[in-house]
Amino acid sequence: MFLGSLKRHGVQPAEAVPDVVPILIELGARTDMVPRDTVHHYCTWNPIDERRRMYTGDQQENHLQESVRMVFPHLRAGLELCDLLGAFEPADPKFAVLTDALNGELRWMAESIDLVLAKVSPVFFARILRPYFEEIDVGERTYLGPAAAQVPLWLIDQAIWASDRSEPGYEEFLRDSVPYSLPRWRELYDTWVSCPSAVTRLLDAFGSDPHEAGPALTSSAAAIARMLRTVIIFRGRHLGIARQAYKEEVRLYSVGSGGASIDLLHDIITLTRENAQLMKTATEQRSADPETRGASA
Repeated sequence: MFLGSLKRHGVQPAEAVPDVVPILIELGARTDMVPRDTVHHYCTWNPIDERRRMYTGDQQENHLQESVRMVFPHLRAGLELCDLLGAFEPADPKFAVLTDALNGELRWMAESIDLVLAKVSPVFFARILRPYFEEIDVGERTYLGPAAAQVPLWLIDQAIWASDRSEPGYEEFLRDSVPYSLPRWRELYDTWVSCPSAVTRLLDAFGSDPHEAGPALTSSAAAIARMLRTVIIFRGRHLGIARQAYKEEVRLYSVGSGGASIDLLHDIITLTRENAQLMKTATEQRSADPETRGASA
């Protein structure tokens, strides 16, 4: 908190207190994390009683911290479900069951963003709170401050579609975000970055003729489409907030504290929609097959 406060007031912490640099580097080495605070320190590891640490003491800041705290256990569970998905073929009935369970965890993202919409003013975030999340220098490197971008929804993207269906701008953003995540999640990223995504595995399983796909495979594709729809709802609301906070007449910064621009947020939604549509189209093509309709009847 002192690091962010000093930088907010125009002081590089390491310049003001040079002796802090080896301490931060040592703490980073011991915890296997970057040598400064992250969204984990600011939100999920922050005490919830009278010891809660805030920059402003404003209840809006409290609500913002709580919105992140409430979703992290569900994202943690969701990442483990993504890991399990890799062990099942898309035509296995368990694939759809696991994906629907993942969707259930991700619905908490919408709950969290609704809390922000109801309780946190975009102007408060942009002009009062955002300056505390500035990057700082530690040794010869620069580290970003706590950021919503460090919430690992991007890692779920990696497992479901982004490992092989992304674009250079998002790929670079993912690489930049990885160091700020927990060691276990960095391991998952390293595994998934070189593996076919769930969407690609499903498309490969459908082959050139979706009409020949069995019902379990179709259920898996429909489950992925439902899950991506949940992500799109969350991201659409998040984009709306970001647009208000980073309007030219409001903003103090052109990008978020995690380095993402409004244009990148829009691009990510577009990519998510494209992959959801691929799954929807595959299921619709099979449903349109006369033999399938007859069997269902």
